[in-house]
Amino acid sequence: MIANQLLDHLPAAELRRLLASCAQVPLLEGQPLASQDRPSHGLLFPLQGFICLVTSLDAHLPVQVGMVGREGVLGVQLQLGVAASPVSALVQESGQAWSMTATTLRRALPVSPGLRRLLMRYLGVQLRHSVTAASCLHFHALQARLARWLLMGQDRAQGDGFAVTQEELAHLLGVRRVGVTVAASGLQEAGLIRYHRGWMEVCDRAGLERAACSCYAQDLTSYRLGMKFAEDRPPGSAMH
Repeated sequence: MIANQLLDHLPAAELRRLLASCAQVPLLEGQPLASQDRPSHGLLFPLQGFICLVTSLDAHLPVQVGMVGREGVLGVQLQLGVAASPVSALVQESGQAWSMTATTLRRALPVSPGLRRLLMRYLGVQLRHSVTAASCLHFHALQARLARWLLMGQDRAQGDGFAVTQEELAHLLGVRRVGVTVAASGLQEAGLIRYHRGWMEVCDRAGLERAACSCYAQDLTSYRLGMKFAEDRPPGSAMH
């Protein structure tokens, strides 16, 4: 069973045909995968690890607007014939991905109805998640946003913990480092997480969900309703 949620839901014959034209590639922590407004050269379907989607405005540092792991795909705008990436993408946790070139995608779409359907659904989910991210950044308290980010990361990580520095979190959340320090300390004192020297571990999953803003649950619901996997066949893996 392929460890990517989208690929898992393709009909077997269609999946075999597609993978024959794809290659597995490593995802290396810190690796840039896309640059905002620059052409994307293909799709990446993560199998392990995860990718942060960030955007820049004026002279400000990039802020995170999304995340892609084994539940999704990077470069989905190519489905619409749009080469330019709407965001920059950076590997947060190392892993592996299936790589599909833009040429392979163009050839596959006319004969791969399952792929067309899944990519269009996922594009809609990403749009919904982007809207939620913008509202979350404006309205929700930092500690709740941090709890949400940690849950999103754990969903896509290989275990209960993953590497991330407070400086990285500050940039991704669009705040000063001191704010992340205070928020993370509050979560740690409550026994929800354990943080030491750039390694973040979730200790109390249920408690962290209660501490997170409503956007986390809303994103899960948007994904479930938007992808409509139950209408295809039972999923081979889950985002949560």
